[in-house]
Amino acid sequence: MNQTTIEQAAQVLDDAAHHAAEVDQFKAGHFNLVEAYEIQRASIARRIERGEKMVGIKLGFTSRAKMIQMGVDSLIWGLLTDAMLEEEGAVVDLKRYIHARVEPEVCFITKKSIDGPLTSLEAVDYLEAVAPAMELIDSRYRNFKFTLEDVVADNCSSAGLVVGPWSRNFDALANAGVRMQINGRNAQVGSTAAILGQPLRSIVQASRLLHGAEMSLPAGSLIMAGAATAAEALAPGVTVECHIGSGATSLGSVMFHTAA
Repeated sequence: MNQTTIEQAAQVLDDAAHHAAEVDQFKAGHFNLVEAYEIQRASIARRIERGEKMVGIKLGFTSRAKMIQMGVDSLIWGLLTDAMLEEEGAVVDLKRYIHARVEPEVCFITKKSIDGPLTSLEAVDYLEAVAPAMELIDSRYRNFKFTLEDVVADNCSSAGLVVGPWSRNFDALANAGVRMQINGRNAQVGSTAAILGQPLRSIVQASRLLHGAEMSLPAGSLIMAGAATAAEALAPGVTVECHIGSGATSLGSVMFHTAA
């Protein structure tokens, strides 16, 4: 695939996201996984040209079950910009999205630049804080259907994120209970152990992915560690809350509403 074709695919996906209008999937075999990441970066570059700023990265397929389901043996990842940030506790306008879904996660913020592979022992030293979070995912493809290459090119379906209060309670991350509620009722229940067994491992994986892509992540960047449960479709006029842990080991909660 030449650069012109990459730019054309990037424009299709960027226009779809920018105007909240779904598009058809690309033809099977139209591009490979390496080219999909090139399309992803070219698409995000168009956002940067419009004035958005990079704020971090997100990981996907951090669940072994999801890897098996998609027939892959490694994580995928996408890029986050400031325009994706939704205010915690505020109202989210679903008109910005095509068919938005939400999933519970944890979010890290870095205190040092990550510019090389890290070990598990080093990971915490590179982190400023952790927070409960939720990611809004929104495939730009029709009917939310896609191949692995399609979803990577589409920035791994990343569309928005809501981040709760920051803390340095990293000890609360291991096998913490996760409850995502919609209008007070449990919609998804799980554990942070679904995120690579321990969410801190996402920092190690992120450092390796960045190194492989010859990229670095500045201090003050966000890292969305991956989903702790399956995603839930969003409807207008609901309140969505995510609680992680409980009691002394609680990481806290995060919440938003959708416009009626």
